[in-house]
Amino acid sequence: MRRKPGALVPLELSLLEAALALRDQAQPEFHGYAIATRLAEAKAARKLTAYGTLYRALGRLEKLGALQSRWEEPLSAETEGRPRRRLYSLTAEGERAVLRARTASRGGAKAAAPPRLEEGLASS
Repeated sequence: MRRKPGALVPLELSLLEAALALRDQAQPEFHGYAIATRLAEAKAARKLTAYGTLYRALGRLEKLGALQSRWEEPLSAETEGRPRRRLYSLTAEGERAVLRARTASRGGAKAAAPPRLEEGLASS
């Protein structure tokens, strides 16, 4: 079954909600492990079956324009004796998708269509 362009699956929406929560806690950038930890704390971990699932979903969200990423500076990782991390941040489009989903759930839309990103970005 193929999903419609721009439609978000529950895991992707959970990732965006967690990214918004981290940003609201003065953490505008996050790496994969931080978001996985946040999902576990929010009891959304059942949606995350493996870290491969997480990173594929983060990649899809970046491709859709809901997230953006960059590699951290090599010196930071070297100083801490670990590999470099890819750091993600929520875009305005990602925030709008979360807010639309929250509005739809408050409206009691049980049979509503899945949350979507705006058509212009989703089709690019």
